[in-house]
Amino acid sequence: MTASERDLLSSGNEVRLRRNAVGLTGTVIMSAAIMGPAVSTFFNPQFSTPFSGYATPFVYLVALIVTLIVANGIMEMARVAPSAGSFYTYITRGLGPRAGFTTGGLMFVAYALLAPIELGLIGGYLQETFQQEFGVNIPWIWIGIVPWILMAILAFEGIQTSLRTALALFSAEVVVVVGLSLIVVAKGGAHGVTAAPLSPASSSHGFGGLVTGFVFAGLSFVGFEGATALGDEAKRPHRTIPLGILFSTLLVGCIYLFGTWALAVGLGQDKMNALTGADTPWNTLAATFAPWAKWFVIIGSVSSMFAVMINSNNGIVRILYTMGRERLLPASLGRIHPKHRTPATAVAYEAAFALLAAIIVGLLAGGLGNPVGGFNVYGYFGFALTLAIFPVYALANLATIVYFRKRQDFSVIRHLVLPVLGGALMVAVLVGQIIENQTPPYDWMPWAILGWLVLVVIGAVWLGRTRPQVLARAGAVMATGEVAEEASVEGVTEGYAAEPAD
Repeated sequence: MTASERDLLSSGNEVRLRRNAVGLTGTVIMSAAIMGPAVSTFFNPQFSTPFSGYATPFVYLVALIVTLIVANGIMEMARVAPSAGSFYTYITRGLGPRAGFTTGGLMFVAYALLAPIELGLIGGYLQETFQQEFGVNIPWIWIGIVPWILMAILAFEGIQTSLRTALALFSAEVVVVVGLSLIVVAKGGAHGVTAAPLSPASSSHGFGGLVTGFVFAGLSFVGFEGATALGDEAKRPHRTIPLGILFSTLLVGCIYLFGTWALAVGLGQDKMNALTGADTPWNTLAATFAPWAKWFVIIGSVSSMFAVMINSNNGIVRILYTMGRERLLPASLGRIHPKHRTPATAVAYEAAFALLAAIIVGLLAGGLGNPVGGFNVYGYFGFALTLAIFPVYALANLATIVYFRKRQDFSVIRHLVLPVLGGALMVAVLVGQIIENQTPPYDWMPWAILGWLVLVVIGAVWLGRTRPQVLARAGAVMATGEVAEEASVEGVTEGYAAEPAD
């Protein structure tokens, strides 16, 4: 072994993720690229419009405010307990190992589905585009395999390579979204510039439509916490990760708001209300207001989808790595490649899952040769992962309250009022989805997520009774790279609420 290779080994001869590899810009890009300004602006609003219609920009405004409230608790936990385990570690520290394990199960659904939905969307969008522009029909699944391969390669090569790629893609998509939005507004839209889309009174289905439309708007913000997965690799993680979350949420949220408002102004109320998930309204805007920009929209769309794909994949593999390292999942997932310093086994596992999930749902929801199949992979999985992540956000805010209540730096606003409000808002949205009871298959998805949650809770209880020494280690791997002192068997019940993290 060479001297450089020996330097890669930490205490106990265990290879770890590369320290101090990511600065503030990298943490911002990690979160911002997962949210995907272009893909979320170009493709998510039309999943909301069948419900919220012309008021969809208002829904995005509300979603931004709610996200900032929810983000407070997450930023506070990231400040004191940064870790590659993200929510899994935060909730374990506040609510105990069983809650942490349950969070890991929900995070698996939320983050693991981000890669297959982008695979389906890239494939479906480009298949439809190639048909329209060139008369060539390439099945979406074959198109989607190309970015899937690149995603796995970048994840294996290392976080710096992935983030540099994401930064270039993110910059390009922001220019396209903001530029075309400015053109639409400057030309007066379809019937003049108006603030009506920012009013809840413009909802095509009243309050219920706003609630349902909010879920798809919420999908656009999923990933705002992506920087938390860099807890083991960021420079000064106690500072850079919270700031990365805040800056990325504000930046991307403002782009969403401006973009959806420009979309409503550009299409007009009737066309906005008539949109469905299979439509590509930004192609229409480009053709109407800036025909020369059509290919910029197409390229910006695909680059955004790919940026979401690679960064969300980096997030889930680090969560799998942390759970594998703590032996709550197979230990092989916690192994690090000695040269690239990446969780190679977790990369391979998630890549296989992403492709298999896209194929199965694509076959059942339109076929592998029909672009509808790709779009449905995006719509169905996107809705499911949003419902899975909302309980995690609620639990993270509850963990913030419990964790900080005995600390000297406890703040009534930051550690009680805002976390209570954030958690309550997430619960309210989930309950609203069940009450509204949408059309199939969306109507049974909340129940499917609830069923999965019950299974994961049962698994956590079983693990606590049969392997308490394993469950007691949950969340112990902190950003310093050292394993905290193991909790006692009683600690499995009591959790880590009183344990200092910094």
